[in-house]
Amino acid sequence: MFNPATLRYDANGLIPAIAQDHATGEVLMLAWMNAESVARTLAEGRAVYWSRSRQAFWVKGETSGHTQRLVEMRLDCDRDCLLLLVDQVGPACHTNRRSCFYTALREGAEVELSRPII
Repeated sequence: MFNPATLRYDANGLIPAIAQDHATGEVLMLAWMNAESVARTLAEGRAVYWSRSRQAFWVKGETSGHTQRLVEMRLDCDRDCLLLLVDQVGPACHTNRRSCFYTALREGAEVELSRPII
């Protein structure tokens, strides 16, 4: 049985978690988790993150309705980063965009993308 305590957390007890659309492979966002939010995500089948600014749990979509249903959680080889394959309902980004990664650096300039590149 998996134990979230076996992951390698930073000095603040956090681990980065990348959310990726399970069907398209599109990278949606990066957030942070602690051992309890990892356990809750696995138990509830929905993304539960740790908000560093609010110092509180953040259930993705709880207020916006833009939920992330967990399809699969993966660990990287060093056990210090997570990949959440999710079924995203609505935008993933708080800016109301599908992905938080909508700015590209091209020829030294920031370019806002009209749609994500997959």
